[in-house]
Amino acid sequence: MRKRKGLITGLIIFLLVIIGAAIGGKYFIDKKVAENERIVATSAAITDIFAKLDIKLVGVPQTQAKLPARYQNVEKIGSPMKPSVEKIASLNPTQVYAVSTLKDQYNESFKKQSVDVTYLKLDSVAQLKATLTSLGKKYYRQKQAETQISMIDQAISRAKKRISGRAPKVLILMGLPGANYMILTNKSYLGNLVELAGGKNVYQSKQQIYLSPSNDSLATKNPDVILRLEHALPNVTLPQFKAEFRKNSVWKHMKAVKDKRVYDLQQPDFNASANMNVPRALNKLSYWLYPKK
Repeated sequence: MRKRKGLITGLIIFLLVIIGAAIGGKYFIDKKVAENERIVATSAAITDIFAKLDIKLVGVPQTQAKLPARYQNVEKIGSPMKPSVEKIASLNPTQVYAVSTLKDQYNESFKKQSVDVTYLKLDSVAQLKATLTSLGKKYYRQKQAETQISMIDQAISRAKKRISGRAPKVLILMGLPGANYMILTNKSYLGNLVELAGGKNVYQSKQQIYLSPSNDSLATKNPDVILRLEHALPNVTLPQFKAEFRKNSVWKHMKAVKDKRVYDLQQPDFNASANMNVPRALNKLSYWLYPKK
């Protein structure tokens, strides 16, 4: 009887060892596969995320934004707004990542080249944190992801401590080369930053991220603060903003203009998509909204 129990115990131990070895072997194989992925990032924001997670890339965007040093010699695949699908396909990627706001713009051209794209939602800080968690797990970089999330959470905590009194009303504009500008609602990434910093966006929406400007609508707003994002080409969009504010009489009646609380948001700290500069951006925004705190 005792001998039989010994045999059963030995068999159980043997099976546990085999199972453990199988699990360990699978983990090692899966990790190796992840490390050998051929990944292309189509935006500066996504490129920065992979840099913080210490993940190699085979393709990065051609952009005025300064890319991480480790990717300086990586193949360029064209501008974030219009990447070269042919160039991307030539890199034989196993994964291509783009921001979800460009899905409609990208889809048709990528389908023609049979290139699959994974779209990342980066319209809020919460979505950025979720993306970090997901990619950290997929590419065995959980520790790096947790470090970045902790830094973001600390920045949010610092910003919330500065909030006091009435929430300042904020108008957010995004400059577009040749098309002047668009209005960013509370559903945009910058709208989310304003909310975290204790501000109230004067343009609220349930779904829309962008709105076309209208003098009649703007005339009904009287923001305490105006934020102007120099999107895409700052050397073009900033002069556009200055000309617009000089020529259009609707602006001179706004409290933000009278009080000289118009701030130009510049890369790399500020962008249309959530990115790894959230702590710096949130800190600056907090002091603009609550300068006397």
